[in-house]
Amino acid sequence: MSKAPFIKELTLPAVAAPMFLISGPQLVIECCKNGIVGTFPALNQRTSEGFEEWLIEIKEALSDYEKETGKKAAPFGVNLIVHHSNPRLKADLALCVKHQVPLIITSLGAVSELVDTVHSYGGLVFHDVIKKRHAEKASEAGVDGLILVAAGAGGHAGTLNPMPFITEIKQFFKKTILLSGCISTGRDVASAMQMGADLAYMGTRFINTEESKAPKEYREMIINCGASDIVYTAAISGVAANFLGPSLQAMGITEEMLTRKTKVDFGEELTVDENEAKAWATIWSAGQGVAAIHDAPSVKDLISNLKQEFKTAIQQQNQLLETYG
Repeated sequence: MSKAPFIKELTLPAVAAPMFLISGPQLVIECCKNGIVGTFPALNQRTSEGFEEWLIEIKEALSDYEKETGKKAAPFGVNLIVHHSNPRLKADLALCVKHQVPLIITSLGAVSELVDTVHSYGGLVFHDVIKKRHAEKASEAGVDGLILVAAGAGGHAGTLNPMPFITEIKQFFKKTILLSGCISTGRDVASAMQMGADLAYMGTRFINTEESKAPKEYREMIINCGASDIVYTAAISGVAANFLGPSLQAMGITEEMLTRKTKVDFGEELTVDENEAKAWATIWSAGQGVAAIHDAPSVKDLISNLKQEFKTAIQQQNQLLETYG
């Protein structure tokens, strides 16, 4: 029932979450070089062949970094959609085994056979959940970590407040716990630790970095939006997720449209023409953490700032002991 061993090797207890259409090799590489876990969705490459090219690029870049600096890079991870509509799951998992990807993040399904496959080469499996029932199933499947996707998170999000959510899960799950939802600053990372998480899981904050694949207009919209501009709906991709309200309005999405149910089909997302307006490409996702985002720095500068904010927050917490100790 141990925690993920790499946690102690990080310079900040954080994971840059895999974001559809946003996370690519450069973002992953810079995160790992600067001491936090970098990840990306396998489906960000439109073919398994392209996916393998990214794996090779990331591995070679991190190997070169370690040789040149004598420092150890943080591990990287890949997100696999475990859903019957994903036609690439088997092929992409085989590539992860071939290249011994250190961390696999599973979504929309926790399967013990997949966990066993990853464990066979020493990899770890983290699974994202939005409720206790999902967490219990993932625990039974043998996952090494649970990503608790709380209310306000970007992308596919839950509706639970993080405090009772963590408390509930820690009662039966003794391995690694990650908290996702509105974590944009180093102080937020410290708060996640105070609530009992082992790692902070940060997505939206990394959309606004120089190395992300987000277009300039997307980053500017995040800077200009606040928490109340985030819209939670299942009408876009069939799974409830948070989106930037102005991007919905720009595409002519009405209140009536947001109540419709959409079939989940990841295979269709892979085959639709790139030039067509589709979910996630022209309708932009983000979490309520946009309220704290006012710039788009390099990953290196962002992580440096997060570390300083984290240290300051912990020092201030320690000072409280003088008052209430």
